[in-house]
Amino acid sequence: MNVPEPLVVGPLTRTDLVRYQGASGDFNPIHHDEPFATSVGLPAPLSLGMLQAGLMATWATDWLGAAAVRRFKVRFAAQVFPGDTVSCSGRVEREYTVDGDPMVDLELFCHKQDGTLAVRGWATFFVGESQ
Repeated sequence: MNVPEPLVVGPLTRTDLVRYQGASGDFNPIHHDEPFATSVGLPAPLSLGMLQAGLMATWATDWLGAAAVRRFKVRFAAQVFPGDTVSCSGRVEREYTVDGDPMVDLELFCHKQDGTLAVRGWATFFVGESQ
């Protein structure tokens, strides 16, 4: 199974963060309010982890199809800020069948431009002809 090239997004802007925040309904000021973010020790408002998780999902579903997703989970590992560029990729962990249906398990990664792992994920996809 040929794995596609990474999806590279960025540098992320504050507008990107605010747009995602509005779409998600998470209005925590730590994601948009500079004085609030710096008052808790952050250098700037931080990105919502689900933005990076969504980018990882986009990488995988652009490859294997959104209708084929059977399982998707993530673990947040590092903070992402405006100005960061993220790269989403993955690898095939296992190809197998369940009741005759071909499946694939992926391990997913979202790295910051300095190589720091921001989000790690795992997904299962159906890879048969009809979904």
